[in-house]
Amino acid sequence: MAAASAVMCRGILVIMAVIMLTSKASADPDLLQDICVADLTSDVRLNGFACKSNVTAEDFFFAGLAKPGVVNNSVGSLVNAANVMRIPGLNTLGVSLSRVDYAPGGLNPPHTHPRATEIVFVLEGEIDVGFITTANVLFSKTIKKGEVFVFPRGLVHFQRNNGKVAAAAIAAFNSQLPGTQSIAATLFAASPPVPDNVLTKAFQVGTKEIEKIKSKLAPKK
Repeated sequence: MAAASAVMCRGILVIMAVIMLTSKASADPDLLQDICVADLTSDVRLNGFACKSNVTAEDFFFAGLAKPGVVNNSVGSLVNAANVMRIPGLNTLGVSLSRVDYAPGGLNPPHTHPRATEIVFVLEGEIDVGFITTANVLFSKTIKKGEVFVFPRGLVHFQRNNGKVAAAAIAAFNSQLPGTQSIAATLFAASPPVPDNVLTKAFQVGTKEIEKIKSKLAPKK
Protein backbone atom coordinates (compact mmCIF):
# COMPACT_ATOMS: atom_id res chain seq x y z
CA MET A 1 0.00 0.00 0.00
CA ALA A 2 2.85 2.38 0.89
CA ALA A 3 4.61 1.63 -2.41
CA ALA A 4 1.43 2.26 -4.36
CA SER A 5 0.91 5.58 -2.56
CA ALA A 6 4.48 6.62 -3.34
CA VAL A 7 4.02 5.81 -7.03
CA MET A 8 0.76 7.78 -7.05
CA CYS A 9 2.43 10.80 -5.43
CA ARG A 10 5.35 10.73 -7.87
CA GLY A 11 2.97 10.44 -10.79
CA ILE A 12 0.88 13.39 -9.68
CA LEU A 13 4.01 15.52 -9.17
CA VAL A 14 5.24 14.69 -12.68
CA ILE A 15 1.87 15.47 -14.20
CA MET A 16 1.44 18.76 -12.36
CA ALA A 17 5.00 19.81 -13.29
CA VAL A 18 4.22 19.26 -16.97
CA ILE A 19 1.04 21.30 -16.66
CA MET A 20 2.83 24.17 -14.91
CA LEU A 21 5.55 24.24 -17.58
CA THR A 22 2.90 24.46 -20.29
CA SER A 23 0.66 26.96 -18.48
CA LYS A 24 1.07 29.56 -21.24
CA ALA A 25 -0.94 27.22 -23.42
CA SER A 26 -3.55 26.71 -20.74
CA ALA A 27 -7.10 26.08 -21.86
CA ASP A 28 -8.49 28.35 -19.13
CA PRO A 29 -8.01 32.14 -18.78
CA ASP A 30 -5.27 33.35 -16.46
CA LEU A 31 -6.31 34.35 -12.95
CA LEU A 32 -6.39 38.02 -11.96
CA GLN A 33 -5.87 37.54 -8.21
CA ASP A 34 -4.24 35.06 -5.83
CA ILE A 35 -7.37 32.95 -5.41
CA CYS A 36 -10.99 32.97 -6.53
CA VAL A 37 -12.68 30.07 -4.76
CA ALA A 38 -15.84 29.13 -6.64
CA ASP A 39 -19.16 30.02 -5.08
CA LEU A 40 -21.09 27.04 -6.40
CA THR A 41 -24.33 28.36 -4.89
CA SER A 42 -24.23 31.66 -6.77
CA ASP A 43 -26.61 32.30 -9.67
CA VAL A 44 -23.94 34.45 -11.32
CA ARG A 45 -22.36 32.58 -14.23
CA LEU A 46 -19.20 33.96 -15.78
CA ASN A 47 -16.50 32.15 -17.76
CA GLY A 48 -15.94 30.14 -14.60
CA PHE A 49 -17.60 30.87 -11.26
CA ALA A 50 -18.10 33.89 -9.05
CA CYS A 51 -15.66 34.17 -6.12
CA LYS A 52 -16.88 33.54 -2.59
CA SER A 53 -15.70 35.47 0.46
CA ASN A 54 -15.72 32.86 3.25
CA VAL A 55 -12.71 30.79 2.13
CA THR A 56 -11.16 27.95 4.15
CA ALA A 57 -8.45 25.35 3.56
CA GLU A 58 -11.18 22.79 2.81
CA ASP A 59 -11.90 24.65 -0.43
CA PHE A 60 -8.51 23.46 -1.70
CA PHE A 61 -8.76 19.85 -0.46
CA PHE A 62 -10.22 16.61 -1.83
CA ALA A 63 -9.60 13.06 -0.61
CA GLY A 64 -11.71 11.29 -3.21
CA LEU A 65 -8.88 9.92 -5.35
CA ALA A 66 -7.13 7.99 -2.58
CA LYS A 67 -9.10 4.76 -2.92
CA PRO A 68 -10.16 2.68 -5.95
CA GLY A 69 -13.69 3.28 -7.14
CA VAL A 70 -16.25 0.47 -7.31
CA VAL A 71 -16.63 -0.48 -10.96
CA ASN A 72 -20.09 -1.94 -11.55
CA ASN A 73 -21.20 -0.65 -14.95
CA SER A 74 -21.40 -2.21 -18.41
CA VAL A 75 -18.20 -0.63 -19.77
CA GLY A 76 -16.03 -1.72 -16.85
CA SER A 77 -14.49 1.61 -15.87
CA LEU A 78 -15.19 4.39 -13.39
CA VAL A 79 -14.00 8.00 -13.60
CA ASN A 80 -13.76 9.98 -10.35
CA ALA A 81 -13.18 13.65 -11.16
CA ALA A 82 -11.35 16.16 -8.97
CA ASN A 83 -12.39 19.32 -10.80
CA VAL A 84 -13.75 22.69 -9.70
CA MET A 85 -17.09 21.12 -8.84
CA ARG A 86 -15.32 19.01 -6.20
CA ILE A 87 -12.52 21.46 -5.31
CA PRO A 88 -13.87 25.04 -5.46
CA GLY A 89 -10.35 26.40 -4.96
CA LEU A 90 -9.47 25.28 -8.50
CA ASN A 91 -11.56 28.13 -9.92
CA THR A 92 -9.35 30.20 -12.31
CA LEU A 93 -6.30 27.96 -11.71
CA GLY A 94 -6.57 25.99 -14.98
CA VAL A 95 -5.86 22.48 -13.65
CA SER A 96 -7.78 19.40 -12.51
CA LEU A 97 -7.35 15.65 -12.03
CA SER A 98 -9.36 12.47 -12.41
CA ARG A 99 -8.84 8.92 -11.21
CA VAL A 100 -9.90 6.15 -13.57
CA ASP A 101 -10.34 2.59 -12.32
CA TYR A 102 -10.67 -0.27 -14.80
CA ALA A 103 -11.97 -3.77 -14.22
CA PRO A 104 -10.26 -6.52 -16.23
CA GLY A 105 -11.33 -5.88 -19.82
CA GLY A 106 -12.76 -2.50 -18.79
CA LEU A 107 -13.06 0.33 -21.30
CA ASN A 108 -13.13 4.11 -20.93
CA PRO A 109 -15.14 4.56 -24.16
CA PRO A 110 -14.15 6.92 -27.00
CA HIS A 111 -14.68 10.51 -25.83
CA THR A 112 -13.27 14.03 -26.07
CA HIS A 113 -12.42 16.85 -23.66
CA PRO A 114 -13.34 20.05 -25.53
CA ARG A 115 -11.55 22.36 -23.10
CA ALA A 116 -8.33 20.55 -22.19
CA THR A 117 -5.33 18.47 -23.11
CA GLU A 118 -5.04 15.33 -20.96
CA ILE A 119 -1.99 13.48 -19.65
CA VAL A 120 -2.56 10.08 -18.07
CA PHE A 121 -0.27 8.31 -15.56
CA VAL A 122 -0.71 4.59 -14.85
CA LEU A 123 -0.96 3.77 -11.14
CA GLU A 124 -1.50 0.03 -11.39
CA GLY A 125 -1.62 -2.54 -14.19
CA GLU A 126 -1.35 -1.60 -17.84
CA ILE A 127 -3.78 -0.09 -20.30
CA ASP A 128 -4.07 0.28 -24.06
CA VAL A 129 -4.55 3.93 -25.01
CA GLY A 130 -5.07 5.80 -28.24
CA PHE A 131 -6.31 8.97 -29.91
CA ILE A 132 -7.49 9.75 -33.43
CA THR A 133 -6.51 12.90 -35.31
CA THR A 134 -8.86 14.92 -37.52
CA ALA A 135 -7.16 13.17 -40.46
CA ASN A 136 -8.41 9.85 -39.01
CA VAL A 137 -4.93 8.67 -38.00
CA LEU A 138 -4.81 6.50 -34.87
CA PHE A 139 -1.92 6.86 -32.41
CA SER A 140 -2.02 4.02 -29.89
CA LYS A 141 0.25 2.35 -27.35
CA THR A 142 0.21 0.03 -24.34
CA ILE A 143 1.37 1.87 -21.22
CA LYS A 144 2.38 0.29 -17.92
CA LYS A 145 2.68 1.29 -14.27
CA GLY A 146 4.64 4.54 -13.94
CA GLU A 147 4.31 5.49 -17.63
CA VAL A 148 2.41 8.42 -19.14
CA PHE A 149 0.59 9.22 -22.38
CA VAL A 150 -0.83 12.48 -23.73
CA PHE A 151 -4.19 13.06 -25.44
CA PRO A 152 -4.29 16.37 -27.37
CA ARG A 153 -7.13 18.75 -26.63
CA GLY A 154 -10.43 17.98 -28.32
CA LEU A 155 -9.35 14.76 -30.07
CA VAL A 156 -11.30 11.51 -29.68
CA HIS A 157 -9.45 9.07 -27.41
CA PHE A 158 -9.94 5.93 -25.33
CA GLN A 159 -8.35 3.65 -22.73
CA ARG A 160 -8.83 -0.09 -22.27
CA ASN A 161 -7.57 -2.56 -19.70
CA ASN A 162 -6.77 -5.70 -21.66
CA GLY A 163 -5.20 -7.38 -18.62
CA LYS A 164 -6.64 -9.99 -16.28
CA VAL A 165 -6.29 -7.80 -13.19
CA ALA A 166 -7.70 -4.39 -12.28
CA ALA A 167 -5.86 -1.26 -13.42
CA ALA A 168 -5.91 2.39 -12.36
CA ALA A 169 -4.66 5.70 -13.73
CA ILE A 170 -4.52 9.36 -12.79
CA ALA A 171 -5.43 11.85 -15.53
CA ALA A 172 -4.50 15.53 -15.38
CA PHE A 173 -5.99 18.38 -17.41
CA ASN A 174 -5.05 21.99 -18.12
CA SER A 175 -8.57 23.12 -17.27
CA GLN A 176 -10.54 23.42 -14.05
CA LEU A 177 -13.49 21.79 -15.81
CA PRO A 178 -12.34 20.06 -19.02
CA GLY A 179 -15.73 18.64 -19.97
CA THR A 180 -16.24 15.12 -21.27
CA GLN A 181 -18.25 14.27 -24.37
CA SER A 182 -18.75 10.53 -24.85
CA ILE A 183 -19.18 9.79 -28.54
CA ALA A 184 -21.75 7.02 -28.10
CA ALA A 185 -23.80 8.80 -25.43
CA THR A 186 -23.69 12.09 -27.34
CA LEU A 187 -25.17 10.55 -30.47
CA PHE A 188 -27.47 7.89 -29.03
CA ALA A 189 -28.59 9.24 -25.64
CA ALA A 190 -29.04 12.97 -26.33
CA SER A 191 -32.15 14.75 -25.03
CA PRO A 192 -34.10 15.49 -27.15
CA PRO A 193 -32.82 12.59 -29.26
CA VAL A 194 -30.84 12.91 -32.47
CA PRO A 195 -33.31 11.97 -35.28
CA ASP A 196 -33.08 8.36 -36.39
CA ASN A 197 -32.81 9.36 -40.05
CA VAL A 198 -29.63 11.30 -39.23
CA LEU A 199 -28.07 8.32 -37.45
CA THR A 200 -29.16 5.71 -39.99
CA LYS A 201 -27.57 7.67 -42.80
CA ALA A 202 -24.43 8.52 -40.83
CA PHE A 203 -23.79 4.91 -39.76
CA GLN A 204 -25.33 3.23 -42.82
CA VAL A 205 -27.57 0.96 -40.76
CA GLY A 206 -31.31 0.50 -40.34
CA THR A 207 -33.69 2.09 -37.85
CA LYS A 208 -33.92 -1.12 -35.80
CA GLU A 209 -30.18 -1.10 -35.17
CA ILE A 210 -30.29 2.56 -34.12
CA GLU A 211 -33.19 1.98 -31.73
CA LYS A 212 -31.42 -1.03 -30.23
CA ILE A 213 -28.31 1.04 -29.48
CA LYS A 214 -30.42 3.87 -28.05
CA SER A 215 -32.21 1.49 -25.72
CA LYS A 216 -28.90 0.21 -24.33
CA LEU A 217 -27.54 3.71 -23.73
CA ALA A 218 -30.72 5.27 -22.35
CA PRO A 219 -30.26 6.80 -18.85
CA LYS A 220 -31.35 4.45 -16.05
CA LYS A 221 -34.53 5.66 -14.31
